[in-house]
Amino acid sequence: GRRGLQPLQPEFAPAVDVKESAESVVVKAEVPGIDAKDINISVTGDVLTIKGEKKSEREEKETNYHLVERSYGSFSRSIKLPSAVDLDKIDAKYDQGVLTVTCPKKEAVKPKSIEIKTA
Repeated sequence: GRRGLQPLQPEFAPAVDVKESAESVVVKAEVPGIDAKDINISVTGDVLTIKGEKKSEREEKETNYHLVERSYGSFSRSIKLPSAVDLDKIDAKYDQGVLTVTCPKKEAVKPKSIEIKTA
């Protein structure tokens, strides 16, 4: 039987690895072939969202033959962070196709003792 037409460019979901330590939550995403400038990271509440767009172009020119291939793909992954993190200190690094987002945890709320004043 004939197989149905495959979509030209399916959305691809990068492999994501979340590791939690006492100090931070580290999210690693494999996004090969994507420029760092095409990746967007945002945090809303306790959800970290990584979005990106993949663009690749291949052009071949020969006599009587001209081919331009463009493939675009976009992805979006949302990861629920296991604990409260300090949004101001999130650090993102991109190295050889792997995006590493380090989210330091917020310091635990220390109990504050309240002094009772007597008349």
